[in-house]
Amino acid sequence: MTEMVFGAVPVREGEPILPRWWRTIDRWSMACVLLLFGVGMLLGLAASPPLAARNGLDPFHYVQRQAFFGCLALTVMFLVSMMSPLVIRRLGVIGAILALAALMMLPFFGTDFGKGAVRWFSLGFASVQPSEFLKPGLIVISAWLMAASQEIHGPPGKSLSFGLVLAVVGLLALQPDFGQACLVLFGWGVMYFVAGAPFTLLTGMAGLVVAGGTIAYNSSQHFARRIDGFLSPDIDPRTQLGYATGAIREGGFFGVGVGEGQVKWSLPDAHTDFIIAVAAEEYGLILVLCIIILYMTITVRSLMRLIRERDPFIRLAGTGLACTFGVQAIINMGVAVRLLPAKGMTLPFVSYGGSSLIAGGILVGMLLALTRTRPQGEIGDILLRSRR
Repeated sequence: MTEMVFGAVPVREGEPILPRWWRTIDRWSMACVLLLFGVGMLLGLAASPPLAARNGLDPFHYVQRQAFFGCLALTVMFLVSMMSPLVIRRLGVIGAILALAALMMLPFFGTDFGKGAVRWFSLGFASVQPSEFLKPGLIVISAWLMAASQEIHGPPGKSLSFGLVLAVVGLLALQPDFGQACLVLFGWGVMYFVAGAPFTLLTGMAGLVVAGGTIAYNSSQHFARRIDGFLSPDIDPRTQLGYATGAIREGGFFGVGVGEGQVKWSLPDAHTDFIIAVAAEEYGLILVLCIIILYMTITVRSLMRLIRERDPFIRLAGTGLACTFGVQAIINMGVAVRLLPAKGMTLPFVSYGGSSLIAGGILVGMLLALTRTRPQGEIGDILLRSRR
């Protein structure tokens, strides 16, 4: 009866890991991820040759790198999705500690690549952005602390996780990277809400975010410049937002045609932050809607599978990972259509970027691992545990 209600799949003794993984994984979400990567490669063929020409490189230099990092990211995603929740928790804790240490070293050894924000370590042949790898680990360790706080005589996990998130937000603000800071705070807030946060506390947090944004606007020229550009009634057609909005408007419903777009010749970040503008110009609203549906499918299906999950850690961590993944996509596309200020955030699995692709593979791999169908135990066992 429990399996009929909750959809659990019984464990078969001695079953090899691959058949068990294939039987319990959310194959629809996995297919959507593969389609997003395919769309990213298609758009990379259109968006990256102009940048390669400006830098004196082979026309498909960035496409080849995206294919390499993308295949590596998908391999990581498949491997992580086979892990148990216990291993996911350990991986998240270790990853969060390493990424946090790297984030603390950015002011001393990082570089900004002329973009006004010190977010990367330059390795010569490649660059690493620690904040991308910090997100999945931070979500997992916060979910672990919150779940532990729900146990009898458990630690003050919610307070500890809040202090950890505030420290991370402070480090991100120093770069400055307010986009990632807001995304991290949002992911934590969603988990805190699911864990049973009082409404007054959430309202107070919203007030703190507004106060923090006001302070950042008055103290950071980088942040103020982006907010002023967003609030300005007129769009300078020579800015990135101007080029992007013009390309989206020109694309219409069906686009101007494959390879016929012009925005890729003007936008320096056409292959990363504004890849959706290339999609809208060359393929029109049709492809943009398909991309949105793919992200919605992954996020909604993951949340629906987590509804029937009884383990607090799995439920909280999965919710945080799914919402962070979906909101990052919303932020990237919202910036391109000027619904949000410029954030410098990639479109998961579609934009070019080694750190973004591999970190996205880790995040989605964790999400697929936590949303795998598993036995939930008998209802009587749950009732007995609640009485102890």
